Amino acid sequence: MRLQQQFIEAIRLSNYSLATERTYWVWVRQYLHFHHMRHPAEMGGHEISQFLSHLVLDKNVAINTQKQALSALVFLYKQVLKFEEIDISAWQSAKKPKTLPVVFSKQEANQVIAFLTDSILLSALLMYGAGLRLQETLRLRVKDIDFGRKEITVRQGKGNKDRVTMLPERAIPMLHAHIEESQRLHEKALAQGICFVHLPNALAKKYPNAGKELAWQYLFASDMLSKDPRSGNMGRHHLNPRTIQRGVKEAIKKSGINKHASCHTFRHSFATHLLESGYDIRTVQELLGHADVNTTMIYTHVLNKGGRGVISPADG
Repeated sequence: MRLQQQFIEAIRLSNYSLATERTYWVWVRQYLHFHHMRHPAEMGGHEISQFLSHLVLDKNVAINTQKQALSALVFLYKQVLKFEEIDISAWQSAKKPKTLPVVFSKQEANQVIAFLTDSILLSALLMYGAGLRLQETLRLRVKDIDFGRKEITVRQGKGNKDRVTMLPERAIPMLHAHIEESQRLHEKALAQGICFVHLPNALAKKYPNAGKELAWQYLFASDMLSKDPRSGNMGRHHLNPRTIQRGVKEAIKKSGINKHASCHTFRHSFATHLLESGYDIRTVQELLGHADVNTTMIYTHVLNKGGRGVISPADG
């Protein structure tokens, strides 16, 4: 069996997303090319360390890019080639600069939202009002919205973990209208004999008729039908992330906000504004889905307003 086929089978059995599958394979190919197409089974920790150091010293990649490459190679060796131990102690890690997250003020967040419409507006409200990442927003299913409890269930978020966060009141009327439109499109697809929706392997086997149910459809499903690249079935996948990213970037530009902001700025602002309002950091950690509270601690910079709360002598 060819290495790529082995890799694809292993990563799909592990229920990784298609985007991760493609990204990981790109890193595996780069690793093989760096070592002149030697088979990875003939190599190990030393060669991995050489490649990772090359990314830092020669390519000057960011630490998150280097970590992504490392994750791809660890998956290759442990899940595909079944290596029990990999010694990568010799690799040179990129140093992560200490940067503070870009945050909107409440006024700025609402200024940006005012320039958005339709699905882009609703997705921005969920990123800002519930602290969702962009991919988490787009992967929501209709059944993940609990109007009675005013909760959103985020399934298989970062780290492959589920969590529950709040459903902002402001988004509820729009969500009802959005789901009604989704139902109309879903019924139209069913009438055409199209009843496929992508599910991870285990769920697809457990719920073979899920495609016929509105509950399993993507909340932000595309209007257009497309072919699933894994199964070849026709269905309605979720919107392309670039659609939301472009819309938000344009709204930021129109609002006249001169910050290096993006979709993720809404999530940063969610955490920051909750802490400003006096909510406990552990509560914010759970809502964000951070495994380590130290990750959430970066948002406490907002509590040190105006140069750590010190009054400037020029203003005294």
